[in-house]
Amino acid sequence: MHHHKKKTWKELSPMARFGTVMAAAVQLSLLIAAQRDISRRPAEQIRGSKALWRMVTLINFIGPGSYFAFGRKNLPVGRVS
Repeated sequence: MHHHKKKTWKELSPMARFGTVMAAAVQLSLLIAAQRDISRRPAEQIRGSKALWRMVTLINFIGPGSYFAFGRKNLPVGRVS
């Protein structure tokens, strides 16, 4: 069995560092967007409890994505006449 030692930040290539920073920025943006939506959306428009969804959104990528995909109830769309 071969064990790989984790690379330190200094050992990463510039592209790997950039990718890491970009992934972190996307994750943080999703987290902020989900938390803001939970705060502003009335509880009756959210499936389950707000507290539970706040915890779920802390899971990297999966949490905020799950909230936006499944946590929000679809609002009726007004017809344009």
